[in-house]
Amino acid sequence: MRPPRQLAPVLLLAAVLLAGCADGGDRPDDAATDPPVDGVTQVIAKDNRFSPAAIQVPVGTEVTWAFQDGLVPHNVVGDGWGSKEPQRSGTFRHTFDRPGSYAYRCTLHEGMTGRVAVTAPS
Repeated sequence: MRPPRQLAPVLLLAAVLLAGCADGGDRPDDAATDPPVDGVTQVIAKDNRFSPAAIQVPVGTEVTWAFQDGLVPHNVVGDGWGSKEPQRSGTFRHTFDRPGSYAYRCTLHEGMTGRVAVTAPS
């Protein structure tokens, strides 16, 4: 059995790691329930959520995800596209060339989802 003085740092580390992975649990999937915000081209990854959770842009728009969650890493993964590695800072960009609804998520944090609605030219 470990002496108590060695157990305290281990418990503290476990608490910090669990806090960083918590997704709030009680909030709904914002990407599925929020109407898309029109004309926004930057999404912030912070506090284990994407903000705004849903955006609407015209075809050909480059969307930027900015990672601003300090020590907590995130990624952006859609169907056939996404950031290559988890990031704690910086940005990831993707251009949407076809109309449609594009769901994405952070594979590191359950419930951290978003959606890009891409509209055809009028």
